[in-house]
Amino acid sequence: MPVSRRTHDKHADVSDDLYEDEEAPLDEEDDAFDEGEDEDEDVPAEDEEEEASGTRPRALSAVTAGRVGIRHIAELTGREAEGVVFVQPEQDGWRVGIEVVEDRRVPSSGDILALYEIDMDRRGDLLSYRRTRRYKRGRGDDGEAH
Repeated sequence: MPVSRRTHDKHADVSDDLYEDEEAPLDEEDDAFDEGEDEDEDVPAEDEEEEASGTRPRALSAVTAGRVGIRHIAELTGREAEGVVFVQPEQDGWRVGIEVVEDRRVPSSGDILALYEIDMDRRGDLLSYRRTRRYKRGRGDDGEAH
């Protein structure tokens, strides 16, 4: 069952939205994206049952997937993210759209923004990313493919 907790540790912004065991303590060795499963991950019993039913649990919530996506893009591009544009569940993870400031200008209405899409597995590990669009701030969607 999803448990939402507020903690005062360094994982607080990530652990709030994760599915965690009530008894699972957060320590230095815990993976920030672990949902509190047993340490022996080589035992495929749960995964085999879930694959048979055609659904897999998501280790990340949509909110957490968006936050992790922002971190991935910031690390890869070295640019400041404006925010999450979309979070879309995929069969084995998440697709996240992140808006990034590519070129700051004065006034800010002249900023050049870009939309990056990233694909992550269900634990939040980056699988791929790409820039799909570049545009001026304030310019609305005009229906044209860019």
